[in-house]
Amino acid sequence: MPIRSFLSLIFVGALFSACSPVSPTLSTEILSSERTRVMTAADSLLAFPVITLTASQSDRSAGGIHDFYSEGDYWWPDTGNPGGPYIRKDGLTNPDNFTEHREYMRRLSIMVPALVSAFLLTGETRYADRATDHLMAWFVEKDTKMNPNLLYSQAIYGISTGRGIGIIDAIHLVEVVQACQMLEARGRLQGEELTAIKQWFADFTTWMTTHPYGLEEKNNGNNHSTCWAMQVAMYAQFTGNDSLFNATREFYQTVLLPDQLAPDGSFPKEMARTKPYGYSLFNLDAMFTLAHILATDDPELWQFGKTDSLYLKAAIDFMFPYIADKGTWPLAPDVLYFDEWPMRHTALLFAYQAYGEDQYLDLWKTLPSDSQTEEVQRNFFVRQPVLWVYEKPH
Repeated sequence: MPIRSFLSLIFVGALFSACSPVSPTLSTEILSSERTRVMTAADSLLAFPVITLTASQSDRSAGGIHDFYSEGDYWWPDTGNPGGPYIRKDGLTNPDNFTEHREYMRRLSIMVPALVSAFLLTGETRYADRATDHLMAWFVEKDTKMNPNLLYSQAIYGISTGRGIGIIDAIHLVEVVQACQMLEARGRLQGEELTAIKQWFADFTTWMTTHPYGLEEKNNGNNHSTCWAMQVAMYAQFTGNDSLFNATREFYQTVLLPDQLAPDGSFPKEMARTKPYGYSLFNLDAMFTLAHILATDDPELWQFGKTDSLYLKAAIDFMFPYIADKGTWPLAPDVLYFDEWPMRHTALLFAYQAYGEDQYLDLWKTLPSDSQTEEVQRNFFVRQPVLWVYEKPH
């Protein structure tokens, strides 16, 4: 089945309620309301073949068969210099880019969380076992695994074989790792398999935190820095790297918030883009997902304020009216995909869990849970709230 058809097929149903790791009532509610949606997807996914990035290669990649490869979204052939280096058109995605590896990773990030959610809902081990098949193929098995780096991600023809900002392509692994933690906590991922998968993510995290590309991404300054920290926090938690986990919390408190958040709750660096609405929502989701991960062992993080005026809650309150009524958005519409937003944003769900204000949950319930637009699928990276109901293992 073509990958785009697959992505359209499994985005089914909708979510109608939220979850909280500290509220049995909400946990019960979401497990009940999610059951049909999750089981419909998971039952169809059991029959889908295991596919990794080794299934497709680009002759433009400087890497090998096990190396993830993608191309910069906003880079296009220069009509004034045919055959020469590409030129940038911010916000406009080149439709001729090689996208297969991104799509395969997104496929993984859909299949594994859905299958593990089905296992959590039913206790049937066939769902957990099938999820493990995909995990082993991607991260352990010699013939099919991905190398634990992104050296060749977001390449630019004639300019670069890969870039630090390509690390953002791996945001879809965050929910995959959340699913791994649920399997581990319930004894369905253990022994040599668990050790090998953790080793892959430990190696990937080391690369992200030591290679020049990783350091560039960390210091990028906008949503890329947020997504770098979100990934590092999740992978450090999974692999038991407490020192890195704590360092990422400090990075969030001392760098991300003061560098990106304005006193009014906006993200000025996202507001200055050609797609300010979409980028603001994307960074909002990433920032709240990061905070949710970091707050696992430190719930007081949600109350952290860098100064008297810089609190993460201000970010959700800034965007809230524009999510509720996009017609009130104060800037010009995004150059593309403005009509496709908003979605059922994770930030609203996690804000409700953190602050307990009904307005966040009430709005979240009204928003669409899926989209057929590839750009939205690419920027929507938490799809299975069932996985986030349960407390993460410590």
